[in-house]
Amino acid sequence: MQTKDIFSRFKQFDAYPKTLDDFRVKTVTGAGVTIISGLIMFTLFISELNYFMTTEVSPELFVDTTRHQKLKINIDIILPKLPCVYLSIDAMDVSGEQQSDIDHNIFKQRLDVNGNAIQDAAVRENLGDGSEHALKSVKTTLDPNRCESCYGAETAELPCCNSCEDVRNAYRGRGWAFTDPESIEQCKREGWKDKFQEQKNEGCRVFGYVEVSKVAGNFHIAPGKSFQQHHVHVNMVNMGKGAKVFSINFHDLQPFGGMQFNLTHHIKHLSFGEPYPGVHNPLDDTLIDAVESSTMYQYFVKVVPTVYKKLGGGEVWTNQYSYTKHKRSVRQLTGEHGLPGVFVLYELSPMLVQYTEKRRSFMHFLTGVCAIVGGVFTVAGLIDSMIYHSARALQKKIDLGKAS
Repeated sequence: MQTKDIFSRFKQFDAYPKTLDDFRVKTVTGAGVTIISGLIMFTLFISELNYFMTTEVSPELFVDTTRHQKLKINIDIILPKLPCVYLSIDAMDVSGEQQSDIDHNIFKQRLDVNGNAIQDAAVRENLGDGSEHALKSVKTTLDPNRCESCYGAETAELPCCNSCEDVRNAYRGRGWAFTDPESIEQCKREGWKDKFQEQKNEGCRVFGYVEVSKVAGNFHIAPGKSFQQHHVHVNMVNMGKGAKVFSINFHDLQPFGGMQFNLTHHIKHLSFGEPYPGVHNPLDDTLIDAVESSTMYQYFVKVVPTVYKKLGGGEVWTNQYSYTKHKRSVRQLTGEHGLPGVFVLYELSPMLVQYTEKRRSFMHFLTGVCAIVGGVFTVAGLIDSMIYHSARALQKKIDLGKAS
């Protein structure tokens, strides 16, 4: 008897009292509400499951102490109005010294007027100084033991200049401007002027990567070749006979005085380091149509060191960046000096962003599912009850009106 009393008292805690089947009323509107609420619960459940299955990425901020690492710069830039033979790529650090002993893998590919590649194989570019111009047929006929003149620029390290490139290197070592390749026998023999004439209506694609020291600096793509003079990076050009337009020496363009440079460019890709999930490179697919000729385009880039820690334990050391840009025409007559080209000037943030992948909590998922089921079920019950009682009240008024 005492056991029955205990169970009888325990029944009082039942929060879900049951009604007899005879007293349950099933309606069409109730069936509609049930189907709709079921679809809503299923949709929300799939959404919650998808959220649970995705990886959570938690960002943190630290002081960067990894200055010993190299900075990898990935570029893919198209200049549709400038031939490859006119262009050079240079990298300099914050001191202004040209970085010549750096790991790089930069290529140039010639493009026709429609932007299609003229040749399948791209040509590897040496930073600051570009190419081997000697013809193979000429090499085979010349004496391999010859010692040709450097035109006054001979040094103990380079006593002979057997090619136009050797003469240019000797001039660069002396800090002299190489302004008239047509007066150099080696350059005439190797057909430099013909090479420029051949490519004058072409475009160029510059792509690849370069690894530099992890300090502020810049790299730029500009017409001509550069050299160091008194520890300063210098370029000069004479455009027009006897008229110096720029205080920068684009000596390779001397045979084509009066030329204007169209710096229209398409930055297909620019990044610093390896890609990671969710990375956004703001300069990707940037298209600049140069309205004025001989314009300097500058992109001031703030590089933020970033490490991405994967769920499986791997790490990706990379960078993200933001930028501002500036342009100006290079006109000596108006007092504006500079070098027409595309310049990327970068500096490094002292802070390091760390992204860490984490699994989402199963208890959080379970709580969300319970909230979805309970919330939708409760709201659907209220709506069904409101519709049912409203319909009954309306039916009673109709019946009273008929009776009267």
